[in-house]
Amino acid sequence: MNKILLLIIFITVNTYSQNKRLRDYGIEVGVLKTGINNAITDVKDVTVGHTTLIIGDSIRTGVTAILPHSGNLFQQKSPAAIYLGNGFGKLAGYSQVKELGNIETPIILTNTLSVPVASNALITYTLENEENQNVHSVNSIVGETNDGYLNDIRGRHIREEHVLSAIKNSKTGKVAEGNVGAGTGTICFQYKGGIGTSSRIIPESFGGYTVGVLVQTNFGGVFELNGVPIAKELDNYSRNFTYDVDGSCMIVVMTDAPLNARNLERLAKRAIMGLAKTGGIASNGSGDYVIAVSTAKDNLIPYQSSSLFNEKKELRNSAISPLFLGVIEATEEAILNSLLAAKSMTGRNGHEIKSLPIEKVLEILKKYNKLDSNE
Repeated sequence: MNKILLLIIFITVNTYSQNKRLRDYGIEVGVLKTGINNAITDVKDVTVGHTTLIIGDSIRTGVTAILPHSGNLFQQKSPAAIYLGNGFGKLAGYSQVKELGNIETPIILTNTLSVPVASNALITYTLENEENQNVHSVNSIVGETNDGYLNDIRGRHIREEHVLSAIKNSKTGKVAEGNVGAGTGTICFQYKGGIGTSSRIIPESFGGYTVGVLVQTNFGGVFELNGVPIAKELDNYSRNFTYDVDGSCMIVVMTDAPLNARNLERLAKRAIMGLAKTGGIASNGSGDYVIAVSTAKDNLIPYQSSSLFNEKKELRNSAISPLFLGVIEATEEAILNSLLAAKSMTGRNGHEIKSLPIEKVLEILKKYNKLDSNE
């Protein structure tokens, strides 16, 4: 049975084709340029992998893995920070990142009840590396959103091998979006959500650094697109002001800028502004977390060293503002890409979630003169 399930999973991942994205419709967010793939993988050495479970009429879930570099992550740790926009969630590994300012495993995104098994898989992944034979403590980084409306979340169908497969198959280049990996069963603004990504390049005069963002969207609010009140125009928002059922948002930020943990936390805070620009409100029941990581090779932190000192080159506070703008724009666009790439889905108990009605959205954008009439 496991072999059959894995076969289905691999087919889902490897035959996935890229759906239309925001810029394919002539819609541009912000003023900064994107990277070549407009994805988190535009940050050099960053890789992303998915395992997707769409099985029968009730399993709609998966795993997304993000790796800051291809080396031994435990032996060469990356500076990192985590910011809590709203802490109604189960993010594993937060306290050690807060205390030490680094990560030592891949970042895994999955569903709420699969955090323990994903954490266990990261421990397996770390301990199986021959260079880590003397390691007796691993701080697994696992984020989640609740996909229980479409997915049989109580069945806890994610296994260690699904997590390890996502890590093993992670790659650079284009990133699959929408109903894939950890975004398979998610919902956003009452439409089908999913995985989305985007990137921004800082001008050379300000360092030429890249900021990449990947999101797992499963949250609510009053949807806007480039400042246009889409939810209001479509009359699709709660009059009871209860958005908790719409879940959470995980935001992963990667940058090659040499930032320490303190400035990475400042960067992470600005990602929440990108969420707000789409109409998200970080409601009471929403777990909205940002994990920000610097991939700058010279600033990797060795597990062991003969020196008492870390010798690094770090950006000054006064040089950070362009990165703030980049992460806000990339987060906003990543969320929008997740909605555009997602397709309507039917899942547990026949529950159905429709995709964003893009043709209606385009008409509204034209009404507000936010889209070329020829698009």
